[in-house]
Amino acid sequence: MATEKPAYTTLAAIYDAVMEEVNYDFWADYIDALMLSHHPHPKTVMELACGTGSLALSLDELECYDIWGTDKSPQMIARAREKNRQRMCGVDFSVMDFLDITMSRTFDVVFCVFDSINYLHTPEEIIRFLNQCQKLLTPQSLLIFDFTTPVNSMEAINYLHNEEGITENNFRFYRSSTYNRDEQVHTNKFKIQKLATDQETVLDECIETHRQKIYTLQQMLAIINQTAYNIRAKYSDFEFEEADDESLRITMVLQCPNTQ
Repeated sequence: MATEKPAYTTLAAIYDAVMEEVNYDFWADYIDALMLSHHPHPKTVMELACGTGSLALSLDELECYDIWGTDKSPQMIARAREKNRQRMCGVDFSVMDFLDITMSRTFDVVFCVFDSINYLHTPEEIIRFLNQCQKLLTPQSLLIFDFTTPVNSMEAINYLHNEEGITENNFRFYRSSTYNRDEQVHTNKFKIQKLATDQETVLDECIETHRQKIYTLQQMLAIINQTAYNIRAKYSDFEFEEADDESLRITMVLQCPNTQ
């Protein structure tokens, strides 16, 4: 019988395979362009919810920034550190929950992408996230984060549902993907099997369930307006066009002049 595991524990071993079609260099170029457009001289950068570090490592290859990556999952950070060592990059990785930020230093730019904010299911949690981020910011710093919208979820289930594959490190995975429009909750359930070297015999099996709250632009703006942040920009997808109700992914660029 498959055992239920917390999100991003067993998945850490196959996360890079599941995300193999993601163009991290493209993401890094977009984050780089965002930073340069809204900050005069960004040098120090923090990525929250960095996963296995692929984006931070791609950004490090630009050789422009001092980068720190953090994630709540020790398993994901272990993978990030190993990749950092293999690529001989200079990113610092550490375990940290972005709802309980313990770091004492500040950064020019803090960013959190790949719809990590969608794992926060209430306005109160998002406000807590925004307030916690102030610990990392100066009045000149930027906070950049993205989130996916209902429009995106209604499209995504068409290609995410019933996804399956076998990884090079002998895991087999199945993904089911559903979206509850009334509750605005997108659920991805992974069945992950550890295989013997014959890639047939199942040695272990577990389930990870990932639930994301999907926000509209207006819902997110209403939440941000309850904080001290100023909205510098809101962009649609990976462009520099103004986000609207039809955007699939929205990137927010915020600044908090009242940062302590």
